[in-house]
Amino acid sequence: MKKPKDKYAWTATVGEKGQIVIPKQAREIFNIQPGDTLILLGDKKRGIAIPPKESFSELYKTVFKEG
Repeated sequence: MKKPKDKYAWTATVGEKGQIVIPKQAREIFNIQPGDTLILLGDKKRGIAIPPKESFSELYKTVFKEG
């Protein structure tokens, strides 16, 4: 089976404190740096999503827009 372009899958282990390590390849692809703030979105039926950090500023603008 051929892997779809620009689609990835990784695994992560949850530690005792609830922390996960984002795999190095994922950090490189999505330019995640130490100290970055990530947003986690959750849906009980669909699971957890961690959108690209660029999405955070757009989401912030939408939620807190004036008017």
